Amino acid sequence: MTAQAQNSTILRVENLSKQFGGLQALSQVTFEVPEGQILGIIGPNGAGKTTLFNVINGVYTPTEGRVVFRGTEITGWRPYRVARLGLARTHQIVQPLNELTVLENVMAGACFGHEQLSLGQAQKAADEVLSFIGLDERREALAASLNVAQKKRLELARALAARPHLLLLDEVLAGLNPTEIEEMIHVVRRIREQGVTILIIEHVMHALMNVSDRVIVLDYGKQIAEGSPEEVANDHAVIEAYLGDPELAARLMSGE
Repeated sequence: MTAQAQNSTILRVENLSKQFGGLQALSQVTFEVPEGQILGIIGPNGAGKTTLFNVINGVYTPTEGRVVFRGTEITGWRPYRVARLGLARTHQIVQPLNELTVLENVMAGACFGHEQLSLGQAQKAADEVLSFIGLDERREALAASLNVAQKKRLELARALAARPHLLLLDEVLAGLNPTEIEEMIHVVRRIREQGVTILIIEHVMHALMNVSDRVIVLDYGKQIAEGSPEEVANDHAVIEAYLGDPELAARLMSGE
């Protein structure tokens, strides 16, 4: 896999911690993301992955630490302000506007995203994204009528219509069959080719390992490893905490 030239840091997370009462969901997480990179984030259920996304895009305010996006500290900003700066995300549980059409859902992303497009501009942008994603034939269908794979694509299309610099993908492969997974991974690669930096949380391990430039591993809210997919898959701490054994790691890497 060949990454694009990485000229500068688009996201910097510094000593990020988040506590909910007595639960330490994140503890001193620190990393940087260069422009043009795909950074994978893995860890067991409850490791803090979605909490990390929620802190980055403003759903939660961190207990300590800070988030810097494109040179601006956005710690504690509301999500709509973060979106206007050029950061978009999908959700682990898809959240379509069920009473609106597919086209209207994607237009909403364009209207409230980075460029805050007018309705006319938003429709044009939405049509372009739907063609790119492969949902143009369902543009007039109600979002509620889509199947799981189509709703995943709609969620991604709505985020893309916001024309982000950085895209956070939270388990976009969950619930998809092997053919749909391959198609979605192809889409993710094409998004990066258009200059969008990507953070991706995923449990479909062989897919994440094969699409990511770097991987970060969380366990009980702590960052226990960071490196290339090969380095992470062979890290003893990762094998113990998540992968189980070296043979499983090898199978996950190969997609067996």
